[in-house]
Amino acid sequence: MSLGVGIVGLPNVGKSTLFNALTQEQNAEAANYPFCTIEPNKAVVVLRDLRVDELAKIARSKKITYATVEFVDIAGLVRGASRGEGLGNKFLANIREVDAILHVVRCFADDDVVHVEGDIDPVRDIGIIETELVLADIQTLERRLDRVGRQARADKELRAEVAAIEALMAHLDSGLPARTFPRKADDAVNIVFNELQLLSNKRVIYCANIDEDDTTGDNEAVAAVKAHAATVGAPVVVISARMEAELAGLSESERADFLTSYGLSESGLDQTVREAYHSLGLGSFFTAGPTEARAWTFRRGCVAPQAAGVIHSDFERGFIRAEVIGMEDYIRLGGETACRSAGLMHLEGKEYEVNDGDVIHFLFNV
Repeated sequence: MSLGVGIVGLPNVGKSTLFNALTQEQNAEAANYPFCTIEPNKAVVVLRDLRVDELAKIARSKKITYATVEFVDIAGLVRGASRGEGLGNKFLANIREVDAILHVVRCFADDDVVHVEGDIDPVRDIGIIETELVLADIQTLERRLDRVGRQARADKELRAEVAAIEALMAHLDSGLPARTFPRKADDAVNIVFNELQLLSNKRVIYCANIDEDDTTGDNEAVAAVKAHAATVGAPVVVISARMEAELAGLSESERADFLTSYGLSESGLDQTVREAYHSLGLGSFFTAGPTEARAWTFRRGCVAPQAAGVIHSDFERGFIRAEVIGMEDYIRLGGETACRSAGLMHLEGKEYEVNDGDVIHFLFNV
């Protein structure tokens, strides 16, 4: 399942440092000057999931396979990117290819790290990025309107789409992103959304990057990011990219000790990956046995045969039924045999909607 999260933000906010930490190695160059990142770096990052660990213990699995998320480190954006300023055109094209945005916002002061706007103001910085995305979408819609508008003179069926585009453009002109535009399942504007991959329609996670000495993130800059995010219904994660980069080089035991010393149960990166996973509309179902305990990624809302197809296309084509156990029951009773004896394994057919946390065994015809 090829779904990616683009790491975006102004230059020098900590995107590449965060990317280095996410990938557990120094794959992205981090430097104190704008446009250090030009070509997007990509990495597949493991989603740490304690549920898989518990399954492996119970099933005595020899191997553990976690779900993953692809992250893309995209060049920093500046004012005027929608007009081609900086690396604007390349930046916007790279965003169009991802499914969600992790918007890194600088919430720390450091005289040794230049800020392209001169000072720390996270809400202003958020506004710069979001304005450029909206302006780029307006340009895209103008081109669409020019083409469809001419065709609508002879084709009455296209007039509804013209009206929808004009309404959406008015929404964007007011400074609001496309993702907040009200629409229904049968709206003509859905054609536009489906075909144009509007930049301001992508899901956003705000990542407040704090100083490595700030273990709580209890400061005005972070509070401002959270307040803005609340107005648009977006999640926020608070991390220190520098501290996470230090963590990335430690062993598992050293990592645990490091977090404990700061009074933390998990790293900010783990929270970030998990939030990204859910923001993409993804969930995990599980299989467990002596060979492997594994998390399989599915789109929320999919039914059992589609989930079976994630494992192998033959499973979907020959689907008979699914044997399903809830994760809590599986762990509480200590495995499949006990759940089956307690009547907690249920048989499901083709219409069953898979839940995050289901432990499933698929039956199928070859």
